[in-house]
Amino acid sequence: MQATTQAAVQTTASVPLVEASQPGRLVSLDVFRGITVMAMILVNNPGDWGHIYAPLEHAKWNGCTPTDLIFPFFLFIVGVSLVYALSSAKQAAQGQSQVVMRIVRRAAVLYGLGLFGALFPSFDFSTVRLPGVLARIAVVFLICGILFLKTNWRTQAWLLLSILVVYNVLMQLVPVPGFGPANLNPETNLGAWFDRLILGEAHLWKSSRTWDPEGLLSTLPAVGTGLAGMLTAQWLRRSDLDAATRVAWLCVVGGGAVVLGMIWNGWFPVNKALWTSSFVLYTGGLAAAALAILYWLCDVQGFRGWIKPFLVFGVNAITVFFLSGLVPRLLNMIKVPGADGAPTGLRTWLYDTLFVPYFSPINASLAGAIVCVLVWLGILWVMYQKRIIIKV
Repeated sequence: MQATTQAAVQTTASVPLVEASQPGRLVSLDVFRGITVMAMILVNNPGDWGHIYAPLEHAKWNGCTPTDLIFPFFLFIVGVSLVYALSSAKQAAQGQSQVVMRIVRRAAVLYGLGLFGALFPSFDFSTVRLPGVLARIAVVFLICGILFLKTNWRTQAWLLLSILVVYNVLMQLVPVPGFGPANLNPETNLGAWFDRLILGEAHLWKSSRTWDPEGLLSTLPAVGTGLAGMLTAQWLRRSDLDAATRVAWLCVVGGGAVVLGMIWNGWFPVNKALWTSSFVLYTGGLAAAALAILYWLCDVQGFRGWIKPFLVFGVNAITVFFLSGLVPRLLNMIKVPGADGAPTGLRTWLYDTLFVPYFSPINASLAGAIVCVLVWLGILWVMYQKRIIIKV
């Protein structure tokens, strides 16, 4: 990762907020990314995993909680970002091979960060999880980036539709070797079988070792989520329509996608772990509508007095996501005497000392998560003020 210095980055100290985002991007896009990453840190860092409010947990299997929206929103944002980052390169007649190589390198770095996070601190390659959140982001970034450079929006729309239909057929009609007819159960669906076949049980999600919520086959519809973001960005960039028309139609289309996802849920249930086609439509529609509203507020109407906490998260999103997963493990490697005198990790000691005595178990857990977000907000605020943006 490289740090962008004060000379290379301008912020609100000297320029309007519309120029404070990364070059060629919308303020609303960084705000949306910041809200999403802030929510991701909140749900990923409870004080106690045994005590969590229901909206801050993933659905047990079928269904969708607010927490289940976070990852698809982020992949949708990846698709949007690619359009704003690569549009000039797409229009250029030469030099696309170099752009493709930069896309490949960035995808490799994202995957490498995810692999490092999975290995740390034991670095046991025999059981390291090979899929994961950053791994899926890397794959979606790679495929969608190349597709944007090489195809037009019509081809991308057909690809999105084809992915949703083909994935539905695969998951509901193709028999699962060793288990019989197609099914959507956690351990016996086609995606789980394929993950075990290709990756082996040792390299899957450690909570199951028989299936993975970021598995190989379900990455196909996750690419569809990225494509939905790309199509949304290309609509927002249209110069032949005024902003109000673009926003209104995007809200209509987003609402329509939500309704279609709910209808499709009747036979292909909304399910994050499987990243079902109905899940793509449902979450993609909500993401499109959310971005449209933020675009109208931040970029069209200029209502920006409230956005800075989200903006500071948005411009360093991957950095804070990666470090927020690493720092708690580092803290627990530091041993201090616990209440019973036995050595305990520093993070655990802080939680047991600062939160557990003063709240009910579930509220202590929530308070710990909120404080985690606020600590990172302080760090990112200082980075933002010093014009430090770390790019992957």
